[in-house]
Amino acid sequence: MGPVEAGWVAAVRACLERGLGRTFRSDDTVGDGTVTLKRSLTVAMLGFLPLAASADPSLECSVSAGSQVEIAECVAQAETAVDEALGIALRFASDAAKDLDEITGREVSLPALESGQAAWAAYRDAHCEFVGSIYGGGSGTGIAVRSCRVELGRARIAELMQYTQ
Repeated sequence: MGPVEAGWVAAVRACLERGLGRTFRSDDTVGDGTVTLKRSLTVAMLGFLPLAASADPSLECSVSAGSQVEIAECVAQAETAVDEALGIALRFASDAAKDLDEITGREVSLPALESGQAAWAAYRDAHCEFVGSIYGGGSGTGIAVRSCRVELGRARIAELMQYTQ
């Protein structure tokens, strides 16, 4: 388990211990009683995404940043975090697709997910380049492109997590 996954597990475990999480069924645990990462991340991400996705990332960053350089750094950090979370969500969705393919005896779900992910990534890149183009090469272009990538990434994470149950 990488540092991102370990951090999520620790944060979710803390929330559950404080009574802020959901009640888990017995099959949501492993032998040592720790909550599984898949269920924990699902609860954490789906619980916090509506709050995180409620504002433009550059607006979120401008609350604590005073300059355009600081806003750009903040949005870049948000993009990195979203990219890491997206990778985790995609692994969960891939695992669920593999399981479905094994259960049904067909190899349909995983290839469809992979194709859909490639199409989504192409759309994200093209759309966010369009968003950047409306800034005419000005100093806010990079912030706009990264904010777009954060917004679309957050939405994609929520979409992928719907299919991991």
